[in-house]
Amino acid sequence: PVGAASAAISARLTPLIAAKAASTKTNRKAGKNMPSTPKQNKPRFTHYPGQQALRKGRVSLPGHAYVLTTSTEQRRPLFKNPILGRIVVKEMRRLHEQQAVNSLAFVIMPDHLHWLFILGEGWTLAQLARTLKGRSARIISQQENYQKGQKNIQPVWQRGYYDHSVRDDEDLHRMARYIVANPLRAGLVKQLSNYPLWDALWLTDTLNTSHPP
Repeated sequence: PVGAASAAISARLTPLIAAKAASTKTNRKAGKNMPSTPKQNKPRFTHYPGQQALRKGRVSLPGHAYVLTTSTEQRRPLFKNPILGRIVVKEMRRLHEQQAVNSLAFVIMPDHLHWLFILGEGWTLAQLARTLKGRSARIISQQENYQKGQKNIQPVWQRGYYDHSVRDDEDLHRMARYIVANPLRAGLVKQLSNYPLWDALWLTDTLNTSHPP
C-alpha cells in the first residue's frame, strides 16, 4: 500500500534530518566564537571591464603602423549623417597635419571607424584616441544639439578603443584596401566611389574596388 511505503520512507529519513539539524546548530555555535573576516573592498572599474584588459601590455611605438577602431556610444549610427562624419574626418586630417600620425587609410562607418596610420614621435595611442574623440565630440555635440534643439549633451563615443599593431610581414596596401572596403561588405554601397567617408594613400588603385577583398 502507498501509505505503508510512505511511512517506511519517513521512518528512515527522520533520523537523518535530525542529525543534519544538530550538525547545523553546532556549526552555528562554533561560528559565533570565530573571529570575523574583514570585508575586502573590490576594485571599482571606471571603464568597461574588457577595456582594462586591453590596456594591459599596450605599447605605443613611434614609426610603427597601427589600426585603431572605436565606436559611437551605444553604437548610435551618427555618421549616417555625412555632415557629422566629415567633422571626424577633419579632426583626423588635423592630427595628420600635426604629425601625430602619418595617415594611410580610414573609413568611417555609421557607428564606428577604422584608421590605419603610422604613429608619430611624441604621441601614444591613448593620447591620439583621446584627442581625436575629444575634439570631434565637442563639435558633433554642438551640431546635434543645434539641429534637434536639445539642451542635454549625449556622449558621442564609447570609452576605450581597440588597436592592432601591424606586423612587419603584413601588407599595408592590402590592409588599406580591406579597411576601406567595409561599406561594400556592409552593403551600404555597390561602388566604393559612392561612399563619402573614406580615404587611402593609394587612392587611384583603391577607387577601382567594386567588390570586398
